Amino acid sequence: MLQVKDVAKKYVCGKLQSVALEHVDLCFRESEFVAVLGPSGAGKTTLLNLIGGLDHCDSGQIFIDGCATADYKSKDWDHYRNRRIGFVFQSFNLIPHQTVLNNVELALTIAGVSRSRRRKRAQEALAQVGLHDQLHKLPHELSGGQKQRVAIARIFLK
Repeated sequence: MLQVKDVAKKYVCGKLQSVALEHVDLCFRESEFVAVLGPSGAGKTTLLNLIGGLDHCDSGQIFIDGCATADYKSKDWDHYRNRRIGFVFQSFNLIPHQTVLNNVELALTIAGVSRSRRRKRAQEALAQVGLHDQLHKLPHELSGGQKQRVAIARIFLK
C-alpha cells in the first residue's frame, strides 16, 4: 500500500544544514498498524510529514498503491489524507470553541458528508473510544487522555 524508497530530507537555515532523513526504505502493507519510534531528532515527524504529503522529500520516492507521488498535485494529497490516512497530532489539533462532537464531525464536513450521516458516524466513533457521554463538552473541559481519544475518534471516520 505504501512504500518509501531511498528517501532523504534535509533542512537548510542559512549556512547550517540538518539531515533529517537519509536513505530511508520502508514498506507498509494494507491495514497494517505501525508505530514509528526513536529518540528526539531522529526524523520521525519528518517521515510522517513526507508520508502524509505535508512536506516533500529532497530525493527518493514515495509510492501509494504502486503509484509514485512525485507528480501528485495538492488535490491528490488532500484526497489521500481525507480518505486513506489519519494523524493524531501531539497537540491533538482540536478546535477550542467547538464541542467534542463537532471536532470529530469536521473531517466528514470537509469530505461533503450530509449532516445527519456525519453526526451518526461521529457519535459512533466517539462511543468506540469511550466518550459517548462527553459529546457536548469543549476541549478545555477534557483531560489530556480524553482529548487524545477525540483525535483518535476522527481517524475511525476514514
